[in-house]
Amino acid sequence: MKKCVIIGAGACDVQRLKGRLILNDSDLCIAADGGLDYLIEIGLTPDIVLGDMDSLGHGERIASPQADFLIKRLPVEKNDTDMLAAIKEGLAAGYQQFELYGALGGRLDHTFANVQCLLYLLNRGAKGLIVGDDVTLMLIRDEKITFPAGSTVAGKHVSVFAFGGDAQGVSEKGLKYLLDNVTVKLEFPIGVSNEFTGEDVEIEVKNGMLLLCVEGLQ
Repeated sequence: MKKCVIIGAGACDVQRLKGRLILNDSDLCIAADGGLDYLIEIGLTPDIVLGDMDSLGHGERIASPQADFLIKRLPVEKNDTDMLAAIKEGLAAGYQQFELYGALGGRLDHTFANVQCLLYLLNRGAKGLIVGDDVTLMLIRDEKITFPAGSTVAGKHVSVFAFGGDAQGVSEKGLKYLLDNVTVKLEFPIGVSNEFTGEDVEIEVKNGMLLLCVEGLQ
């Protein structure tokens, strides 16, 4: 399935990014401001560079009349973050699957804002992943997600957090610690630091949302 890949200016190990970032012809790649620096470092060219350009190190690529990507310059004073503006660009182009890199680390307020972007996508019928150096974040609502054996690394952690309110009917199967149809409360992080065991894993929430923080996702 085609996807929209957005690279932000947050913390990003470029060598890991180079190994993970696989783009097909049908994919849309957007550099959100300073995310262009990461792409230049690994030798990839985005389709669009978007932002107010306040965190960009390679300003000469933007200024060059030979720039081989579309440039969308945003005002410094605006309501949307550069990441959210890039997400809106991808949605307008018809994409429903999103991968966000460079969305964690750096400024804590931008990290929170990027996590909120997962909800923005979910509310518009789209799915998003925040792919960090050591963890992948995803948001699920009233659904079950599976991790087949072999798609995760045994001993790595997975944490679930209630998001937007208490999450009811939460079950976890195939992990070190099991949950069976319980309520995960917004105020109590009971779902922190479960472990993959090498088995097939199912995580379900019947009513509400869970933010999943997954280590060792292959």
